[in-house]
Amino acid sequence: HQEPQLASLKGGLVQPTMSKLITNSGTGTKERDGRGLAHVSFRVRCDKIGHGDSVFLCQADDSVAGTRIPLFTTAKSYPWYITRNPLSLALPITESSDNVTAKEDSLYRYRYAIYRAGVFLHWENSSGCGSNQEFCRDASARTHSDGVHQVPVRLFHPGELYTVNDVLGVTVDPPDIDHIKVRQRFSSVGSLARKNSSNSATSLSGLNPGRSVGSAAITDSGVSKKKVGFAPQPSSNHTSNSCTPGKQAVHLTSSDGLIVVSAFLPVHLTRSNHGEWSADWDYEALLSMQTHLRVTRVGTVKWRGWHGNVGGGASSESGVPIDERHKVEAALRHFNCVPVWVPTNLFGEMYNGFCKGVLWPILHNVASVYSSPTGVNSGKPDAQKHTEPYDSDFAEYCMDDVAQGPIHGDGGREGELWAAFTAVNRYFTDVIIQCFNEGDLIWIHGFHLMILPSFLTRRISMAKIGIFFHTPFPSSEIFRTLWCREDLLRGMLNADQVGFHLFEYARHFLTCCRRLLGLNYGMFPDSSGGHNLAIDTNGRHVSVTSIHAGVEPPVLHQVLSHRSTLDRVDSIRSQFQGQVIFAAIDRMESLKGIPLKLIALERFLQRCPEWAGKIVVVQVGISAFERGDDYTKTRNEVLSMVSNINERWPKTVQFQECAESEMRLQQRMALLKAADVVMVTTIRDGLNLIPLEFTIAHLDALKELGEGDRKRGLCILSEFSSCTRVMRGALHVNPWKISEIATAFYQALTMSEDERRRRVSIASEFVTRVTTQRWALAVMLDLKGVQKNEDAGRYAGAGLGLGFRLLGMDSGFNSLDANSVARAYRNAKSRLILLDYGGTILANDNLDGLQRFQFVKKSRPPSVPKDRLISTLKELCSDTRNYVFVVSGKERHSLTKTLCHISNLGLAAEHGMFVSWPTGKVGGKRRWETLVPNQDQSWRSIAITIMEVYTSRTHGSYIEETEMKVLWQYRDADPEFGYLQSRELEDHLSNVLRGFSVDILHGGVEEGGYVEVRPKGVNKGVVSMHIIKNMDRIDERGRLEFALVIGDDHCDEPMLSVMRQIGHRAAETRSGKKEGLPLSPLPATIAQVDVSSCDVYISPRMQCFTSTVGKKPSAAANYVNDVDDVHELLESLVKVTSRETVHSGFYSVVDLKSMSESSPRPVLKPVLSMGELHRSQAVLNSHPQARISTNLHEFLGTIEQDEEDEEDIFF
Repeated sequence: HQEPQLASLKGGLVQPTMSKLITNSGTGTKERDGRGLAHVSFRVRCDKIGHGDSVFLCQADDSVAGTRIPLFTTAKSYPWYITRNPLSLALPITESSDNVTAKEDSLYRYRYAIYRAGVFLHWENSSGCGSNQEFCRDASARTHSDGVHQVPVRLFHPGELYTVNDVLGVTVDPPDIDHIKVRQRFSSVGSLARKNSSNSATSLSGLNPGRSVGSAAITDSGVSKKKVGFAPQPSSNHTSNSCTPGKQAVHLTSSDGLIVVSAFLPVHLTRSNHGEWSADWDYEALLSMQTHLRVTRVGTVKWRGWHGNVGGGASSESGVPIDERHKVEAALRHFNCVPVWVPTNLFGEMYNGFCKGVLWPILHNVASVYSSPTGVNSGKPDAQKHTEPYDSDFAEYCMDDVAQGPIHGDGGREGELWAAFTAVNRYFTDVIIQCFNEGDLIWIHGFHLMILPSFLTRRISMAKIGIFFHTPFPSSEIFRTLWCREDLLRGMLNADQVGFHLFEYARHFLTCCRRLLGLNYGMFPDSSGGHNLAIDTNGRHVSVTSIHAGVEPPVLHQVLSHRSTLDRVDSIRSQFQGQVIFAAIDRMESLKGIPLKLIALERFLQRCPEWAGKIVVVQVGISAFERGDDYTKTRNEVLSMVSNINERWPKTVQFQECAESEMRLQQRMALLKAADVVMVTTIRDGLNLIPLEFTIAHLDALKELGEGDRKRGLCILSEFSSCTRVMRGALHVNPWKISEIATAFYQALTMSEDERRRRVSIASEFVTRVTTQRWALAVMLDLKGVQKNEDAGRYAGAGLGLGFRLLGMDSGFNSLDANSVARAYRNAKSRLILLDYGGTILANDNLDGLQRFQFVKKSRPPSVPKDRLISTLKELCSDTRNYVFVVSGKERHSLTKTLCHISNLGLAAEHGMFVSWPTGKVGGKRRWETLVPNQDQSWRSIAITIMEVYTSRTHGSYIEETEMKVLWQYRDADPEFGYLQSRELEDHLSNVLRGFSVDILHGGVEEGGYVEVRPKGVNKGVVSMHIIKNMDRIDERGRLEFALVIGDDHCDEPMLSVMRQIGHRAAETRSGKKEGLPLSPLPATIAQVDVSSCDVYISPRMQCFTSTVGKKPSAAANYVNDVDDVHELLESLVKVTSRETVHSGFYSVVDLKSMSESSPRPVLKPVLSMGELHRSQAVLNSHPQARISTNLHEFLGTIEQDEEDEEDIFF
C-alpha cells in the first residue's frame, strides 16, 4: 500500500457485513435462519487518537480501506469505540471432518484505520507495548502484516452474540471476547437489532461501549476468560430498567441530529497560491469535539477582512471572495460545517460595534456612566488630546470604565449598531432553517446570537433550542442600563434552555427576568420524574442549566508529548534556570487585571527582597485591537510598569505581546508546562481554561519521582473567574486587594510539599472527571429532556418584531369564532351570559401600579362604561331568553353606581360574594345576597394588624380593604424582597387565622403581587354554579342550551374552568347518544371541579363558549384579542335578537340555511300577513288562528323539512 493512495481516500460507508474477513474459510456457509452466522460487535479502546479523529474497522487484506465500518463512542464511554450494530460473520460448515480441521485453522483478520474529517490519516501501529506506544503515521514504512488483529473462527458459533474487545495498537495478544447466550434464533441481523432495540436494558444498538453486553466472558470449555484490565465489568443483558414506570430516561443516540451555532466555525481555512481552499479543525475551540451524533455546525468563517476593516493599514481583503465561496463550502462540507455569508462591514458593525462595544462591558458588570463620547467604534474623534493633572487623577478613579461607547445612547449610533445586530441574527436564521430537519436539537453559543431564538421560534416553533453563554451575566442593576434589555431577555426566553458555566451567572439571569419582566422561576418537574430549575413564561418552562466546561486530557497529553513541545519546554527552563517561573497569559484589556498583578509583584519584592532574582514573571499579552482605546491604554500602562519593575529588579518581568494566532494550543501548553505557577488575576471573566490546561500539564507532579526541588503545579486564581468554583485546590485571591496577591506570591514559594501535593490533587479532580465531551453531553441531555409537546397546536406566537414570544397553549386554543357563537345563540331557547367587568367589557384600570394605588386611596375615579356598551347590555337583557350576569371583583357600590339602571341584569360583586339577581326595577336600591354566611368579621382586624407590620417594613406595599376581603399589595415593592415578605406574611396569617373560616390566597407578581384574605369558598367558579342552580328563581325557561363566558385575568380562571367542564359534560352526553369518535379530554392545566350537581339544569344540546381577553395561557377554550372584540361580539348577538324581533315569523334563504343541527326535524313558522305583524307576540301565542294559505310560500311554510342544515351563517 502506498501513502499517496491512502491519503486520497474519502468517506462512503458500507453495510455492516464482514463475511469476507475469513482468510481460510473452507467450502461454504449456511446462512438460512441464521444457522451459519455469528453476530459480533467489535469494541476497541483508543487512548491515543487525535481530537476529532474517527475509527473504522477494515479487512486485513484491504490496503485501500475501500470497505470499512465506522465505530462510535459517547462522552460516557470514551475512549471505547464500538460498532453501531452487531456484524454478521459467515462461519464455515462443519459437518465433515475435513471442514472441522478447516474451521480449527480459520482466522478472522482485521485492523483499524484512523480518519480525520472523512480523509484517511493512518493505520493503527502494531506494538506489544500497549496504548502508551506512539502511533506510526508513516504508512509506507510498515509491512503489510503490521497492525493486523486475528481471532480464531472456532470461538464463534452460529446464531450466538459476541463482543470482541481490542486495544488500538496491541495485536500481539489475542483479543478478549465476551460471549452472550442468545436463546432465540434470528433470521437476520435486522431482526436481532430490532429485538435489542426493544429491550429495556442496555443493548448493542444503544451505543454504550462503556459496558459490554452479556454476563461473563466464557470460552467454549466454559472457563472464564480474563478481562481487559481497564475495561468495566460487563453487565447483564436482562437487567431491569432502573427507571420507574412513567419515567423515561433521556438518551442521545446516533439518530439524534444536532445543529451547533456559533459566531465562528471551529475550523482553520487555508488558501493556496492557486486559489484552492482547505480546512482543518481548530482543536482548541470548545465546539470542535467529535461525537456520535449527526452534527451540523453553522457559523461564519474567519478570513482576511472578516471584521470589515478594509484599508488604512488593515486587511486589503474583505472576507472570502464571492466567486470563491463555493470552494470554501466544498472544503467545509467534509467537516459538516455550513458557513453563513454576512457582508463584512455589517458583521464588523455587529461584532466590534455592538457585541464588543455595548454588550461586552455590560455582561462583565461594567456600566460606562462617566465615559467620554469617544469610544469603541463611536465614530467621533478625540476632542482633546491633552488633559489637566486633575483630569488624569479623576480618570484613575474611573478605571472600571472599560468600554467607552454607545451604551447609554450616542446620537443615534446605538440604533445603527442594533440594526446590524438584528440583521446578522437574521442571516443566521436563514441558514439554520435550511439545515434543520424535524427532530433536530439546536444549540446556540455566545452572546453574539442572543436574539436568534426569537427569529427561529417564528418559523420552527417545535424545535428544541438551547443557548449557552460563555461569558458572565451581569446583575439586574447593570443589565437594566441597556436600552434593548427586554428584547434581549425575550430573545433568550424564546429558547427552551439557557445555559451558563456557573450558577452565579444563572442567578443573575433569573433575577433580571424577575425584576425586568416580572416572571417567576423555581423547580419544575421534568419528563424523567426529576425537577429542573426553570422560568415560567407564557405557559412555558424555560430550563436554566449551569454546568462548567472542561478540557480534553487526551488532546492535551498528545500536544505535551509532541517533540516540538518538549523542545520548547526545555528551552524555557534553560533560559530561566534556577528560577521559579510564574506564567500568565492574558488579553491586553483592563478586565484581565494585568496592572493589578504587576503592582502586587512590586509590593511582594519590596517586602521580601530576598526573592529578587529567584523568581521571574513571564507575562504574555495577546493583542486586543477590538477593544480600541482600552487596549491602547492598557498596553501603555503595562509597558510602563514592566519598565519600572525591571529597572529596580532587573529581568524580573519578561513581557511579550503577540497576536492570538501566535499563542495557539501548542505554544500555550509549552509555556504552561515549563512554568511552576500560573496566575490569573482577572477582575471579571467568563470561561477561562488556562488553569485547567495548566493542571493537566502538571499531573505528573503528584508522582513521587519529581523534578528536583521544583514546587510546581499551583494556580493563583482570581475569585472573579468562572473556574474558581471548580478549581478548589488553587490559591484564590481578590485581585482588587493587592496585599492578597502579594501574599499568594509568598505562599506559592514557601508552601510545604504535602500541602502543594494536596492542592494539586484536589485541582486535578475536576479536570480529569469533567471533560469537554461530558460537559456537552450533560447540556444536550438537559436540552433533549425539555418538555415540549409535539403538537404544534400547543404553541402560538404573539407580539410583533422582537417582542415576539412563544406561548404554551392547550391544543386547539384558537380565536373565538363569532359565527359559531351567533348560530348557537340563535337556536337556543335558554341562554346564560357571564361577563367579567374590568378588562373584559371595560378597559382595565389595574394595569398601572400608580393607577391601582390611586383607585384604592380613592384619589382617582374609576373608568365607567360608555353609552354604546350600556345600550348593548340593555338589548341583551331585554331578550326574555337571556340570563346576563356581570361577575366582577369590584365592590357592590361600584357596580351599583354604573350598572344598576339596566333592567334584568344580574350582578355579582367581589368575586361572587354578593349576588344581585336580575330584576325589572330600575334605579332603586338593589337587593344583594351573600354566597356564603359572613357573620364573624373578627378576622379582619387581626389580618389588618398583621399586614400593617409588613407594610411598615416593605416599601411600596399597601393595604386594600373591601367589604368582603383584605389585601396586602406589594406590586410596587422590590420584586424579590416583596415576594419574600409575602411568603412570610402568608405563613403568618395561616397560623393566626387557622380557626377562622377564611381562605388565604397569594398572587404572584404576574397576577398583581398580593396576599388576600377572604371568606372560605368564595370565587367566580362557585358563583357561576350558584347562578345555574338558581335560575328558576327568575323564571321557568327550561334547561340551559347556550352559555357564553368571557374573562381576562387569573381571577376569572375558576369561572372559565367550571363552565368549560360543564360544557364538556354536555358534549359528552351528546356524543354518547351518537355513534362517532369520542371527545378529546380536557387539558391537564384545568383544575378539576365536581360540577355534576349542575347536570339537571343543563340541556344535552347546550353549547358552551369560554374565552379569555388576550392571547395567553388560560382555562378558556378560545380567546378574543381585546375589549373591542368583546363589544363587537355582544353587538352581533344583539343583531340576532333584533332580527328575530323585527322579522318575527319571516325567514330568508339565509335563515333556512342556519337551522339548528341539534333539531332533527325543524319546523318553520307560518308567514304572517302585514296586518298581523302589528300584533304582539304574546297574543299570537295565546290565540292561534287556523287560516287558509293565500299563496305558495305560506303553503310551503307548513311542510316539515327533512333535509339537514347546510353551511354556516356568516355575520
